[in-house]
Amino acid sequence: MTPKSLTALAGAALTALALATAAQANEYQASLEELVDTQLRGIASEGFIIDSIRAMNAERASLTQDDIDAKDKDWRAQVGSSNATLIETVMATPSSQRLSEIRDVSEGLFTEIFVMGGKGLNVAASDVTSDYWQGDEAKWQKTYLVGPDAMHISEVELDESTQTYQAQVSLPVVDPDTSAPIGAITFGVNVEYLQ
Repeated sequence: MTPKSLTALAGAALTALALATAAQANEYQASLEELVDTQLRGIASEGFIIDSIRAMNAERASLTQDDIDAKDKDWRAQVGSSNATLIETVMATPSSQRLSEIRDVSEGLFTEIFVMGGKGLNVAASDVTSDYWQGDEAKWQKTYLVGPDAMHISEVELDESTQTYQAQVSLPVVDPDTSAPIGAITFGVNVEYLQ
């Protein structure tokens, strides 16, 4: 086989993979949207989540982007470390413990759940995230910044750590007093449980 025919074959394989991935994402779209309506919006409106975000938004109101970047760098350095005071501060909250309970009760449907505040920083999490600041990612930008009815569903991907296919479903968390977003929540959803 010539290098030119190998290149053409590789290009065809990549195209087929891209089409299969898009078809797979479309296959689960309706089920994920139904899950949003039947369960996820209800969880996102629970009082413990709203209260946690309100408290963190007030505490973090004066943070600059430099402060946020420094905290994010600190968090990333602490992932997997025995000296993880910033991570432990988030993971030890009652809200993080409650998110862990919700994940566990789902019996594998939810692989992770985490809540972000008005600056995109983690407020609570069922599992340690790879970074602290989500404000530069679609899960926060396409929910919190868009409005109270927004929804963002990521592509279905293989999660290497769990060997499951999952999508991240993100929603704004809405303050019931103002009807405005105050943060966002992301659910890792094992799509194999949707069929």
